[in-house]
Amino acid sequence: MALLSYEFMRKAFIAAIFIAGIAPTLGVFLVIRRQSLMADTLSHVSLAGVALGFFLQLNPTLTTIITVVIAAVILEYLRNVYKTYSEISIAILMSGGLALALVLMKLSEGSSMVSMQSYLFGSIITITDAQVMLLGFLFILSLVALLLFKKPMYVLTFDEDTAHVDGLPVRAMSIVFNILTGVAIAVMIPIAGALLISAIMVLPAAISMRLGKSFNLVILISIAIGLVGMLSGLTTSYYLDTPPGATITLIFILLFLGASLLRQSLILYRRSKE
Repeated sequence: MALLSYEFMRKAFIAAIFIAGIAPTLGVFLVIRRQSLMADTLSHVSLAGVALGFFLQLNPTLTTIITVVIAAVILEYLRNVYKTYSEISIAILMSGGLALALVLMKLSEGSSMVSMQSYLFGSIITITDAQVMLLGFLFILSLVALLLFKKPMYVLTFDEDTAHVDGLPVRAMSIVFNILTGVAIAVMIPIAGALLISAIMVLPAAISMRLGKSFNLVILISIAIGLVGMLSGLTTSYYLDTPPGATITLIFILLFLGASLLRQSLILYRRSKE
């Protein structure tokens, strides 16, 4: 393929493979825990971290990781404070993160606005070797964490009260999960874009939940769907010269519609045989 002759495309494809292993896996837990909007919240907060990096003239990736880690801890704290109205914590952080990002962007020099565009919508050209290596590290960390803590996370995901009765450190596990999700978002936004990263995490999980019948199968299908969507989205983005994050998201939406039609067709077929 001609596009693989470009170094930045090779980096983008490697990064996409890592993202396909990280985002859908985290997305499954987010969807089942009914925290799909948490990814959107942390992506908005990540914009504040990017803007802070430009304002302080530091590495935006570093400031974004620090910002989302702090936000992840605050999110869990607010979720426990407002247990009955947990969406309040999401509204506070989402609006606060976006407001802080806009203020810092205004205070920064105008030249930083061009770079901010790549973080908003994603840019395959800006991917660095360091970001690819960091994604690889997160991929390995996510895989190891899934293998070691799948059972306690399964219990925590479906019933926090049962997890607490079983003696699991519910709050600590939730904070660590939030931090891992936030760090993953901070590292993935250069290629996927902060405005659409939540869709890339949630849509593969939503598709796999319509196709899989067991928890393990749902995770495997979500990773497979993520891989198909990321690679086909990047390829389409290259040839059509469209934003990668938006293109990948549209492909995931098409896959979701296809999976929904397939599931409905199978249901109608089985009913006709009865």
